[in-house]
Amino acid sequence: MSKNSICAREVTALILAGGEGRRMDGQDKGLLTWRRRPLITYMLDVIPKDIAHLIISCNRNIEQYNAYGTTVQDTNYEGPLAGIYAAMQIANTSYLLVLPCDSPLAPLDIYEQLAVSLTSNNADICYAHDGEREQYLFALIRIQLKESLQEYLEAGNRQVHRWYEQHKIVKADFRGQQFAFKNCNSQADLAELN
Repeated sequence: MSKNSICAREVTALILAGGEGRRMDGQDKGLLTWRRRPLITYMLDVIPKDIAHLIISCNRNIEQYNAYGTTVQDTNYEGPLAGIYAAMQIANTSYLLVLPCDSPLAPLDIYEQLAVSLTSNNADICYAHDGEREQYLFALIRIQLKESLQEYLEAGNRQVHRWYEQHKIVKADFRGQQFAFKNCNSQADLAELN
């Protein structure tokens, strides 16, 4: 572990699986299979083994998701920030590692890169940048921002990047790894991964 990194025991991992799957004909993306495994299991591969806690934000198929970790539901708000806020309510660590459920090729060192970038820049939030696009839902966030997020959501705001911009942010450099962040929003996307 780098001297600028964060001990995984200080981190709760959150997998966001609460979307409606509109572009997947309403299917639950995290439970779709690719290469004979549910998509969510690929995200488990990138979470350090000694992570303190795993939470899955989901709004359906809760029993199936319970097989992988603790589940939370975002009943009051919409969008990924609602899932992040719900997880912050029950996390008892200093940091929240946020991952989407639908990117099976995610870099295996995603946590380490986010942690090093966050701590070496003394930032509040670190998210991945693939050299072309911001990957806002691959992030490491200080849980002390919970009240800020609550206020943002209560004001009717939903945009992830606008909330991030209210804090000290840094991007982890994943230049040249665009394909690793490919997310599966359709059956065609899944087919393209093969």
